[in-house]
Amino acid sequence: MEAAVTSGQLRERGNALFQAGDHAAALAAYTEALSLCDAEPERAVLHRNRAACYLKLEDYAKAEADASKAIEASGRDVKALFRRSQALQKLGRLDQAVSDLQRCVSLEPKNKAFQEALRALGSSMHEKMKTMSCTDSKVEQMFQILLDPQEKDAEKKQKAAQNLIVLAREEAGAEKIFQSDGVHLLMQLLDTAQPDLMLAALRTLVGLCSGHRSRTAAILAKLGAPCLAAVLGVEHEQVSLAACNLLHVMFESLKEGLQKDFRGKEDAVVLALHSGMRPVPRVLTAAHCLFLEDSSKDLRLLIKHLLELLALEGASAHGRDNALNLLIKVVPRKSPKETDNSLSLWVIDQGLKKILEVGSSVCGTPGSLPVTTNSRMNASVLLSKLYDDLKCDAERENFHHLCEDYVRSWFEGHELAGKLRAIQTASCLLQGPAEAGNRVLELAGIMESVLSLCASVSEGHQLVAVEALIHAADKAKRASFITTNGVNLLKEIYKHSERDSIRIRALVGLCKLGSAGGTDFSMKQFAEGSTMKLAKQCRKWLCNEAIDTGTRRWAVEGLAYLTFDADVKEEFVEDKAAMQAMFQLAKSEDSSVLYAVASTLVNCTNSYDHEEPDPQMVELAKYAKQHIPEQHPKDKPDFVKRRVRKLLAAGVVSALSCMVKSENLALTNSCRELISRVFLALVAEAEDRGGVVAQGGGKALIPLSLEGTEVGQTKAAQALAKITITSNPEMAFPGERIYEVVRPLVSLLHLQRTGLENFEGLMALTNLAGISERLRQKILKEKAVPMIEGYMFEEHELIRLAATECMCNMAMSKEVQELFLAEGSDRLKLMVLYSGEEDERLRRAASGTLAMLTSLHPPICKRIPQVTVHWLEILQALLLSPSTELQQRGAVVVMNMVAADREVAEQLMASEMLEILLVLAKDQDKPRVAQAAQESLAQAVSYGLIKPNPGQE
Repeated sequence: MEAAVTSGQLRERGNALFQAGDHAAALAAYTEALSLCDAEPERAVLHRNRAACYLKLEDYAKAEADASKAIEASGRDVKALFRRSQALQKLGRLDQAVSDLQRCVSLEPKNKAFQEALRALGSSMHEKMKTMSCTDSKVEQMFQILLDPQEKDAEKKQKAAQNLIVLAREEAGAEKIFQSDGVHLLMQLLDTAQPDLMLAALRTLVGLCSGHRSRTAAILAKLGAPCLAAVLGVEHEQVSLAACNLLHVMFESLKEGLQKDFRGKEDAVVLALHSGMRPVPRVLTAAHCLFLEDSSKDLRLLIKHLLELLALEGASAHGRDNALNLLIKVVPRKSPKETDNSLSLWVIDQGLKKILEVGSSVCGTPGSLPVTTNSRMNASVLLSKLYDDLKCDAERENFHHLCEDYVRSWFEGHELAGKLRAIQTASCLLQGPAEAGNRVLELAGIMESVLSLCASVSEGHQLVAVEALIHAADKAKRASFITTNGVNLLKEIYKHSERDSIRIRALVGLCKLGSAGGTDFSMKQFAEGSTMKLAKQCRKWLCNEAIDTGTRRWAVEGLAYLTFDADVKEEFVEDKAAMQAMFQLAKSEDSSVLYAVASTLVNCTNSYDHEEPDPQMVELAKYAKQHIPEQHPKDKPDFVKRRVRKLLAAGVVSALSCMVKSENLALTNSCRELISRVFLALVAEAEDRGGVVAQGGGKALIPLSLEGTEVGQTKAAQALAKITITSNPEMAFPGERIYEVVRPLVSLLHLQRTGLENFEGLMALTNLAGISERLRQKILKEKAVPMIEGYMFEEHELIRLAATECMCNMAMSKEVQELFLAEGSDRLKLMVLYSGEEDERLRRAASGTLAMLTSLHPPICKRIPQVTVHWLEILQALLLSPSTELQQRGAVVVMNMVAADREVAEQLMASEMLEILLVLAKDQDKPRVAQAAQESLAQAVSYGLIKPNPGQE
C-alpha cells in the first residue's frame, strides 16, 4: 500500500506529465510539491520546472518570476537563466534577455544551444535598432510621395498613405512622425482638399492622438479647433466621418488627462509642445500643472466649435449629424455616480439654441439648415441626454426657459414660416425631453396652430403639423385635449388626403389615440373593430415597397401602439410578410424606426412589466366602483408562447442582432431595454435557446447586459444566464466571448435582484466555473465569491443549493481553497454541516465540495475535526447513506483525511468508522466506494493503526 505522497514523488509526477505534454497538470504537481517542500535546493528546482511549464502555457511574466526565484538560490543555474531569457524575450525586454544568455554562455562556453540563441537574439536586436534608425527616412519618403504634385502613380500614393497610418498606430512610429514635424506635413495633406489624402491625414492623426494627452494637446494647438470643425463639416461623407472619429479620440485623450497623472511615455513631449525641443527626463514643474488645467480649456474650445458648426449654413448635413453624435458621446456624464455636470450646464448655456436650430429645421423651407432625415432625431437624443444630466429644479427651469424663449422667438412676428419652425421645435422636444415639449405646447397659440395647419393645402406644412400632433398624442397632459379636438380632424385627413405620406401619419395619430387604454382590455377609445381596421391598414402600408422607407416606418409607429391590443398581436404574428417587412426596416439606415420596432415586439411578447393585482384590493375597488384593469384572454401564457415561436420562425433574432450592432443615436438606453426584454421573452423556453444562439442572439446580448438602463442590463443578463444554464457555454459563446459573459452573470447576484435572478445567475456561474481555471479566475476577479458565499445562507432551499454547487466548482481554484483555511472563517464548518443536512441535493453539493477540497488541498483534512464536534457522525452518515453517490463522496473525504494526517486517521480508526469501512471495502456492487474504503484501510495499516486481515497483503 502507498504511503503519503512526498514532494519528490510529486516532482517526478510533474516531470512525467511535462514529458507527456500535459503542461497544466505538470504545473499543478510542481505547485503542490512546493507546498510540501522546505529545502531550498529542491524548491529552486521546482521553481525552475514551473518556469518551463509557464513558458509552454505562454504566461511569460510568471515564467520570469519563477526562474528568478531559482536563480536567487543559485546564480549559476544555467537552465533557470536560459528560461528567464526566453521569458524576457517574449516580454520585449531584449537587453535583459541578452544579459542572461551571455551569462549562460560564460558558464557553459561549449553549449551550442546557448550560442545559437545569443546569435539569434543579437540579430533580432540589430534589426530592431536598424528599423528604428531608418523610421525617420521612411516617414520623410512617405510624405514626399503624398505631397508631390508630380507623382501620378495612384497605387504608390495609396501604399504610402496606408504605411503612414499603420506606422502611426505604433507608439514608436507615432512619436517619430510627431517629432519629424509630421503634424505640419499632415496639415498640408488636409489643405489639398483631395479626399484620399485628407483621409490618410485624419487616420494618421488618430494614431498620434490615441491614448496620448500631451500629443493631442499639441496637435490641437497646431491645427486649431476651427480647422478641425471645418473638416467635419465638409460635403464628402467619409472625410467628415474620419474627422468625427479623430475628434472623438481627441476628446477621450483630453478627458483622460483630467483624471490621470502623467504617464511615462508622455513625459518627453510636454516640454516640446510648442518649442520643438528633443525629449528631456521627467520633471514635475508648474508647466505640467498648467497643462492639466489647459486640458479642460481645450475640451471646451472643441465643443464650442462643434456647437457653432451646428448653426453654420455652409456645413454639410452629415457633418451636422456627426457633430451631434460627438456631443452626445462626450458631453453628458457617463454615470449618475459622477457628480460634475458642469460641462452639460455650459453646453446648455452656450449652445442649446444652436441645437434647437437643427431640431427646428424644416426641409425645403427658406432659412432652414441642410439636415438629413435623422438630424432631428439626433438633436432630440442630445437634448434628452442634456436634460437627464440636470440635477436640480433650478437647472431644469433654466432649460425650460431657454426652450420657451426660442419657440416664442419664432412663433411671434415671423408669420407662417416662423410658426412652422416653432411647431417643429415642439416636435423635436416631444421626441426628446418630453417635459420640455409639454411646456412648449402649453404656450399660447401653439396647439391651435398645430390643429389649423393640419388642414393646410401645403404637403410640407401639413407634414410638420400632423407629426407634431402625433408626438403630442401620447403625452398624458395633451391626450384629452387632442382626443377632443384632433380625432375628427385626423380621421378627415386619413379619409380624404390624396398623399400617402399624409395619410399614413394621420393613421399613426389615430393609432396612438386608439391605444390610450394600453393593455387594459376594458378601456377602448374606438368602436368595436376600429382598432383591427387601423392595424390592417398599417400592415398594408408596411408591406408596400413602393412607398419610401421614411414613410413606411410610420406604419411601424402605428403598430407599436395598436399591438397593446391582443387581437392585433395575434393577427400581426400571422402575417409573415408584415413581420419580415418590419425586420427589414429595422436593419435599414433609418434609425428612427428602432424604438417603434422594439416597442411592437415587446407588446407581441408581453415582455413589459405587469403585476398581478392583489385580490383584496380588487374587491375593494369593485365595492368603491372604481375601474379595474382586465387582461385580454389572448394574452394568457399559451398565446404568448405561440406568438414567440412565430416571431422566431420569421427571423426576429437576426433583426434584433442588427439593431444592437447599429451605432445609430436612436439606439438609446430605453431602446436597449426594450430589446433586452424581447430577448428574455425569446429564451423563456429552453428548447428555443439553441435557435436564438445560432442566429447571433448570444453575441447581441453581451453589449446589452453591459450598458443601458439598470433594468435593461438585468434583463439581458438574465437571458444570458438562461442560455448558459441549458447550453454548452463554450458553443454558445465561442472564443474570448465566454469571458465577457462572466460580469453580467455576477451582476445577477447583487442583493437588489430578485430571487429568480439570483438563482439563475448562480446556476450559470456554476456551469462556467466547471469549464476552466481561467474562467474561475475571471469569476474571482469580478469579486463573486463573497456573494456566492452569502447565498449559501439563503432561506430559499434552491438558491442555497445553487450557491453550494457553484462553490463546489469554484473550489478547484487554489485561491478558493485557501479561503477555507482562513483564520476566523466558518466556510469549512458550513460545508461540513451541510453534508449532514436532510436535503439530499444539498448534501451532494456540500460533500462534493469537501471531496474536492480534501483532494486538492490536503491541509484542509487536518482542519475538519476542528470545525465542529459533529464531523465524525456526519461522515459516518454519508458512508451509511442509501445513495451510492453520497457514499462515494463520503468515502473519498475519509480516504483523503486518512492519507493526509496520522492523528486524524487515528481518530477515524478509533471510532465506528473502521467497521463501516471494513463492510464497504467488501461491497462488490459499489466498486468506487469499495476502492476508497480499501485505500483508507491500507493507509491505516501503513501507519500501524490496524493490522491487515489474514490472507491479505
